[in-house]
Amino acid sequence: MGDTTIVEALLLGILEGLTEFIPVSSTGHILLAGHFLGFESTGKAFEILIQLGAILAILSVYAARLWQILIDLPRDPATRRFVFGVLLAFLPAAVIGVLAYKIIKTVLFETPILICTTLVLGGFVLLWVDRWATRPRYFDATRYPLSMYLKIGLFQCLAMIPGTSRSGSTIVGALLLGADKRSAAEFSFFLAMPTMAGAFAYDLYKNYDILTAADLQIIGVGFIAAFVAALLVVRSLLNYVSKRGYAFFGWWRIVVGLAGFAGLLLFG
Repeated sequence: MGDTTIVEALLLGILEGLTEFIPVSSTGHILLAGHFLGFESTGKAFEILIQLGAILAILSVYAARLWQILIDLPRDPATRRFVFGVLLAFLPAAVIGVLAYKIIKTVLFETPILICTTLVLGGFVLLWVDRWATRPRYFDATRYPLSMYLKIGLFQCLAMIPGTSRSGSTIVGALLLGADKRSAAEFSFFLAMPTMAGAFAYDLYKNYDILTAADLQIIGVGFIAAFVAALLVVRSLLNYVSKRGYAFFGWWRIVVGLAGFAGLLLFG
């Protein structure tokens, strides 16, 4: 493993942590950056497995709240209902992710022009929803209707297409269904925990026999970088979107997508 690979893994890990929980598509960013850097990971496992760093970041930030949920679970019907809602939202992506795994990893992950397209289109959708979403009716992510949890989970399935964004899909879905901007982002955090943990576990299961010691080293570098960067984002995102909304991230997606198109045109 050369120094260049370590530096690339560090940069990609930072990029993962900075973009995982904002609606700009961390996977799309990493795949595009990796394409132009010439970075190749075994089985495209690096791009999925370093998400463990982002998972641990959100678990550490939400540790006290998660502990309280665990304590309340046996005795509080509202807590049990919320946990069931999260699992209900997770179910569609779990099923489709397993069934479409091969297509996602061997076709969609290998199509940079698709990633650029979904970044741009998703940017315009985010700008539209941020401005024209209906007046919010739900302000607490733990009190959404059960049917709303399932519908948000169906929106999350759009993120199987790289460049769409897992957090972007769930946030847009929640906003369209009547959530306010802060609770939409917060529920995206909660839904990320089982979704990303499941993706990590399944991808490790599919690739553990082909990963080498060198692969594990660069994954470790990316994991640590993603953890540190994600901590910064999770601690500040809710306050930001409560005050300013999602327009900045819509423009971000459009700029990155257009830059990707230009890079593909110039460099292939």
